[in-house]
Amino acid sequence: MITKKCLQTGFFMVFAMLIASAFVPRQEGDPWVVPDKYKKMKNPVKSDAESISAGKALYVKHCKSCHGSKGLGDGSKAAQLKTKCGDFSTADFQSQSDGSLFYKTNEGRDDMPSFKKKIPDEEDVWSVVNYIRTLKK
Repeated sequence: MITKKCLQTGFFMVFAMLIASAFVPRQEGDPWVVPDKYKKMKNPVKSDAESISAGKALYVKHCKSCHGSKGLGDGSKAAQLKTKCGDFSTADFQSQSDGSLFYKTNEGRDDMPSFKKKIPDEEDVWSVVNYIRTLKK
């Protein structure tokens, strides 16, 4: 028979394990999970010269210091980070949906900051995505 004390002890142990797991650092190379809503999201900003130019200006201001001028992950601050910067020029990176790139830019994780406040206009974030698409090998 399960006693009230047994249930309370079990609940406490599960709760403690959940709390402890929140403080375990993610491992390098853990997949960056993007919600399906974003994976399927289409870029509403046409990838034209104007959008790419605007995206490049924002990239230079906010992204270049870590990701480098060609998106190789070799910016001046990259070596100071705990995690590797992504190489935007790889086929693997470029195979991600525009919505996934939008999500990652907006939300951030670990050393990658969220840009919701630094680039509050969503159209500008989409323009950055359009520019990143030009950084292919």
